[in-house]
Amino acid sequence: MKKLTITALLAVLTCAPFYANVFPVDHAPVVKALPDAIKWKSESIDVGNIPQGKPKLIRFEFTNTGSKPIVIENVAPSCGCTTADYTKTPILPGKKGFVEASYNAANPGAFMKTVNVTTSDSKTPKTLSFKGVVVS
Repeated sequence: MKKLTITALLAVLTCAPFYANVFPVDHAPVVKALPDAIKWKSESIDVGNIPQGKPKLIRFEFTNTGSKPIVIENVAPSCGCTTADYTKTPILPGKKGFVEASYNAANPGAFMKTVNVTTSDSKTPKTLSFKGVVVS
């Protein structure tokens, strides 16, 4: 019985390479990346030197390059020193929209802040950033 088991196992292992290529393999990727329906004018802005005590407005503009309207669902600044505003109405294909961040330049020194934007096009937030130096 032991010899029969070993013989059967060897037969299976010997034939295994012949069956490895039975099915044709398509080398196309399983997950296909879809192009973004939003084309940002800039995703990162350097505001340079700004005076201390004066809020700085940073405007991120974009174009809807998709085939259906896009709605900005959420805009979340990275900290309490930044407030945000954005286009509240649906942005039609080919039209432009904006996200604005207002940075409270209270403390002198270099800074880098982010704003996460969620749209109806993608539930993964897009991170926009701006940096500069507050001078007294």
